Amino acid sequence: MGSKNKLKRFKENEKFENVIQPSREELIDGSFELKGNWSRDFFKNDNPIVLELGCGKGEYTVELAKQDPGKNYIGIDIKGARFWRGAKTALEEGLDNVAFVRTQIELIEHVFQKSEVSEIWITFPDPQIKYKRTKHRLTNTNFLQRYKNILKNDGFVHLKTDSEFMHGYTLGLLHGEGHEVLYAHHDIYSNEYSPKEVTGIQTFYEKQYLEKGKPITYIQFKIK
Repeated sequence: MGSKNKLKRFKENEKFENVIQPSREELIDGSFELKGNWSRDFFKNDNPIVLELGCGKGEYTVELAKQDPGKNYIGIDIKGARFWRGAKTALEEGLDNVAFVRTQIELIEHVFQKSEVSEIWITFPDPQIKYKRTKHRLTNTNFLQRYKNILKNDGFVHLKTDSEFMHGYTLGLLHGEGHEVLYAHHDIYSNEYSPKEVTGIQTFYEKQYLEKGKPITYIQFKIK
């Protein structure tokens, strides 16, 4: 993407009412006013809040919101030029249960209050295969604790990935730390019992993986 296109998208994001771009300082010092108030001040309803972390173009966030208007969906990503597409589509289609937040996932506890979130989706994250990159894996112990702090007691996490490494690493960690695995499969499209929200939505890159015959894995789990 050219720098002119990026700048144009950044400018448009500033005008989109469904895009929130808090500064790091605002999050760290506690002055971000939507923390704890997403339902009342932004969505103006008490529907469950569902996050997509590392949402990219926002395809999954938007499609989930279409399928289930009874929940509010928030895509999180630091790359605003990417989720511009999802934000624009949501506005064009009148989806008032969609928002996008431009921030780092490490700061998630500064964006949401304790027990404010019902579900978290992690879709096709970078598996960070090298050992020295372990701290950046979105399902490592530190990230799981961050998620636990914002999830409701009965909240859970979805991990959908084409990476066998990420799937295996996460399963091993979950079992090792005593978390509750609700569902796991190494090839969801070969399993007729896979949840419909997992197989019913395919991102651009996911379709490419499937065309190459690459299996897509999925885990749903609760953090203890």
